Amino acid sequence: MGFTNRFVRIPRPQTFLYLMSLRTGTELITLSLLLNKVSGFYGLLALLTGLHLSPLQLSMYIYSIIALVITVLLASHIRSQSPFHCLALACFYILDSLINAAYTAAFGITWFLVISQHHSDASGNKAPGAGGSTIDDTSGFTNPQYNVSHVDVAVAPDQGVSPGDQAVAVGQPGFSTTAPGPSLGHGVLQPESMSSIVTICALWTARIYFVLVVMSYARLVLRQHVAAISRSNTALHTGSKSSTMAENPFEPHLPEGKGWKGRLGRLMIGLGKTYWLGSEEGDEEWMTNAQSFRRREDGMSPVPGVVERERRRRSGTGPPPPMPPLQAGQYLRVQDATDGR
Repeated sequence: MGFTNRFVRIPRPQTFLYLMSLRTGTELITLSLLLNKVSGFYGLLALLTGLHLSPLQLSMYIYSIIALVITVLLASHIRSQSPFHCLALACFYILDSLINAAYTAAFGITWFLVISQHHSDASGNKAPGAGGSTIDDTSGFTNPQYNVSHVDVAVAPDQGVSPGDQAVAVGQPGFSTTAPGPSLGHGVLQPESMSSIVTICALWTARIYFVLVVMSYARLVLRQHVAAISRSNTALHTGSKSSTMAENPFEPHLPEGKGWKGRLGRLMIGLGKTYWLGSEEGDEEWMTNAQSFRRREDGMSPVPGVVERERRRRSGTGPPPPMPPLQAGQYLRVQDATDGR
């Protein structure tokens, strides 16, 4: 069962690309998110040039502006390690990934339908799919009056004009007259579609890894905060009702659980309580290593006294052990010798 749980559980990266701490990785990922959402402004500015946008495209640009504001508000709390804001950033990044996946699927299907129409339809019909007309206009495809691949010129004697000949141009269709209409399967099978599919898969593989990094950093911040507010401050799960779950830092009786932030925090924790607060083998060592990694990255050194005591303990040159407690008889003999003087 332990072997199965280890490979079924959500991966928890301990560093970013094995080079940087989770905090630095989260900052870089958030910066890329900010740059991505700035495109919403340029999309709305395109309306001033008279560009026609479909309702789906307009909704994507409006959402990008809203997401930009939310990201700016949460990004400033990454370094301060606020448990509420880091958890909110992780949940928002997951939600943003799901919304982006829906938009990518919708526009990807439309793009393949436009490609399919370009290869199979010569009637100049409106491009299918959400935002198909805008994508068709800006994709670089041409819409000639006659869609032909080449022209054959046939020359024959002209009966009315003796010195000249009559030339007839016969256009050969650039598509099969028996080809089916635009379809998703037909568009995917086109040669230029494979590069699009590979690019989309590569970008979403990186996006999934980014989601895991942001979630892992939020989990680290939560568990460090739980360890700090534990009643005895000696164990991660002290103060929790369950021995396998850490104490929820957004409980109503705790400082972080007050007001609307506490209610929202409990809601976000409830969506994945086992992941955020569940016990995991090696959690204590993981948090210690993460703190050491962050101190090295920030140029901070551990407390000198702790290092010196640890060095002397390992080398065997530490202070002498304490004296054993005196027995009652020994105390009396010392007391008697003192009285004799």
